[in-house]
Amino acid sequence: MLELAVKTLIAYLGGALLGSLLLGRLKGVDVRRLGSGNAGATNAMRTQGTLFGLGVFAFDLAKGVLAVRVLPSLVLPGVGIAPELSREWLTLACALAVILGHVYPVWFGFRGGKGVATLLGVVGALNPWLLVPMLACWVAVVVLTGFVGLASMLAGLALVLFVLVTRAADTPLLAFCCTIELLVLFTHRTNISRMFSGSEHRAERLWLFRSRAA
Repeated sequence: MLELAVKTLIAYLGGALLGSLLLGRLKGVDVRRLGSGNAGATNAMRTQGTLFGLGVFAFDLAKGVLAVRVLPSLVLPGVGIAPELSREWLTLACALAVILGHVYPVWFGFRGGKGVATLLGVVGALNPWLLVPMLACWVAVVVLTGFVGLASMLAGLALVLFVLVTRAADTPLLAFCCTIELLVLFTHRTNISRMFSGSEHRAERLWLFRSRAA
């Protein structure tokens, strides 16, 4: 369908605008050449400071919100609204596309971030209550282990389990959450390798047991 194709393409192209690289150009830096080499908010904050990292996080989160809240209902010239197209499936298609755009941005040689900030924007726009299990899990894992990557992966799993328990009949949403969790695991594969090798970076300021491990 024309509306589905055009709007998912727009969502992807919007997702491919990376906050870290756009803001980085203003500073004359490419965060992919620094730290972990990732173009996301965590590496941006680690290498360029808190303010810069928060700006990147806000930018990447906002595009996820716009892809879910604005784009699906937008009446585009020459495209219109297809009455036979499920609004839920269209919304979730745009949600997935904007995340894929962030991870594989056409504007930046398909080298993007891991999509966590954009995912939070998408999930919050779909239903703010879905953020509760994700954020609770993320905070708990970071505090207990210091691993941000592990926290992101388990937060995605918490989302899947929450939807499975509370909204199992919502097949489109459940399918979306499972797909996203697989994507999060894939984009964090290097984190998994570093954790097994003992070289993964820890968030020392948030890790509850940093003094004991020192």
